[in-house]
Amino acid sequence: MNKKDIANIRKQFKLDNDLLHISEIFNVYVMKESSEIYHHQSLLFDLLEEEQKELFMDNFKKVLSGQLDEKLFELKFQRDVENSSQLILHQGLLSQGTNEWTSHMLQIVEKMLKDKQYEMDIVVTFIRGEYRKPMKRRNDEAEQSERNAVYSHPFILCSMNKTQDPKKELLFDYVEKEFKYNIVVDPIINLKAPISGFLFPSITDNASDVNHVLYSTGKANELDYHFIEEVLNAEEIMTAQEDKMVFEEIVKNVAGSQINTSTLWNVYDEIHRVVEDNEEEDIPKLDNKDVEQVLKSSGIEDINNEKVETAFKNVVDDEAYEFKASNIVPKYNSKSIKIKTKVADISISPQDLKYVRQVQLNGKLSLMIEVEENTVIEGFEMIPEALFKKGEDQSD
Repeated sequence: MNKKDIANIRKQFKLDNDLLHISEIFNVYVMKESSEIYHHQSLLFDLLEEEQKELFMDNFKKVLSGQLDEKLFELKFQRDVENSSQLILHQGLLSQGTNEWTSHMLQIVEKMLKDKQYEMDIVVTFIRGEYRKPMKRRNDEAEQSERNAVYSHPFILCSMNKTQDPKKELLFDYVEKEFKYNIVVDPIINLKAPISGFLFPSITDNASDVNHVLYSTGKANELDYHFIEEVLNAEEIMTAQEDKMVFEEIVKNVAGSQINTSTLWNVYDEIHRVVEDNEEEDIPKLDNKDVEQVLKSSGIEDINNEKVETAFKNVVDDEAYEFKASNIVPKYNSKSIKIKTKVADISISPQDLKYVRQVQLNGKLSLMIEVEENTVIEGFEMIPEALFKKGEDQSD
């Protein structure tokens, strides 16, 4: 799934929407002390009160929110796995009756609890439904869209949510005219911040892909490997943050750990051009030959394929490893590069890195930033200063 596919389905999670139908909701309450299922309940989604539906809809949208490779990850199922979650989810998707559907979901929950101790009681919520996407109109100027011609995608969505103790509050009773301590013992289910979840199957180019699942993590760049490998039985994956760190290590292996800002800007600019040139296609990837070309085009000398392949082998132990181009360059149009010094912290965008230089001035390191207009500090316009090195005294 790409970000457009995810955005399309996420925006359908709203009430009274004929493009999204949720048939059943299944809630499972798990105790932290025993890691056992305390209670579970299945209901037709339409039987919930409107306020409950809205709470769950917001929760499901949060499961599908976040950046790809940071908070959302399309995972490929492992092959030849005993008691495969891919098979369990597929059977659950095709099951007819409620009992059959819930029994498959309970198998997934049992996997969540095996060899895992949670820090709080959790509630695991499953829904199954159908997402419909209208086909494109043959005539863009037609007044009526072909609403009846749709792509149909049955799906299962899972959300894991932690519970929290109710707040201790003091209330005023208007009738009795007295202050009362609010005694509530029922735990509160935090639907505002799911700690994990997934969507099955993945949806790409208007087609359901049962070989992939969209995994959602609670915090960006923090993967639950137990959930990925033991619960979903999916293959390992790297976050965008890890991808970027690996790329940086490979560059250091090839070109050394020191680099000037103009060269670094060239590297980022070359990769950004690859991303832009392939924006309409699948996410562009860079292999060792692409990395070699990027480094050569950026002005780094003495680069050859043997050096780059060796660096790949040293860092990731895989000469055929491919980077997602969008992962290894900082967000290009935002101030995503942080320059930290003892004097000041500066944030700039990758495209403006070319205006920054580290120079030697009077024997001291200085950071120089080229600007197009006078700088204003605390309301005062700065006066440009001429910098020069005092010449040595000459004697006869």
